[in-house]
Amino acid sequence: MPILTHSDLLIDANAVLRGQGADPAVIRERRPILVRIAEDAIEEGRALLRPEVAYTRVAIEKATPERITLAGGGALTGKIVARRLRKATEVIVAACTVGDEIAERASKIIKDDLPRGLALDGVGSAAVEALSNWACAQFEIEAAAAGMQTTVPLNPGMIGWPLEVGQPEIFSLLDEPGMAVTLTETALMFPRKSLSLVVGVGAAIRAVGTVCDTCAMNKRCKYKPPEAIRAARSAVGEQEAENALP
Repeated sequence: MPILTHSDLLIDANAVLRGQGADPAVIRERRPILVRIAEDAIEEGRALLRPEVAYTRVAIEKATPERITLAGGGALTGKIVARRLRKATEVIVAACTVGDEIAERASKIIKDDLPRGLALDGVGSAAVEALSNWACAQFEIEAAAAGMQTTVPLNPGMIGWPLEVGQPEIFSLLDEPGMAVTLTETALMFPRKSLSLVVGVGAAIRAVGTVCDTCAMNKRCKYKPPEAIRAARSAVGEQEAENALP
């Protein structure tokens, strides 16, 4: 199984604050000291990151409205997943992690220094998001070189693909001895700062939309511009989430 590593992840204070569940603009205005703590945490946290992306490519054998059947007997299920991948000829399935050292360090520090511990935890969250974005960019570059395109990444836990469904489907395809990321019985990943994803690849794919389209927070996310929130609410309304897909 191919493994990607990337040691120069792009992380800034805004990403760290978002990783803590905070609004960077509000924090910068009301609590600027937390911005400085976030910046210090980035410097401290970089040495604790162990970025790794394990991935595999699997050909698509059949696509139906609710199921993508893969070579080797695997499958990805759900209407939204099937709709997103229906024009792909293969999928890239990946698990991204930055290791557990930074989460362990944050857990220890948070007992005595809450702001610093939360900031370190935010660095871990920002780092694994940056790693997954970088990995998807690499997949897109490789696809373009072959005259193909990629879909936006699909993550278990998004609208229409529950964790308890998507995670086992992904990890059944990534089941390799010694892989850095493992799945618990409750469909959670370890190390804690990990992300799993699926990207469709194909010549007929029309690369539209963003990961926000299928995010469970897409109607109330405070990180999206107001006009984007209004558009999401208008598009989704009271209909099923799949009807809002491009």
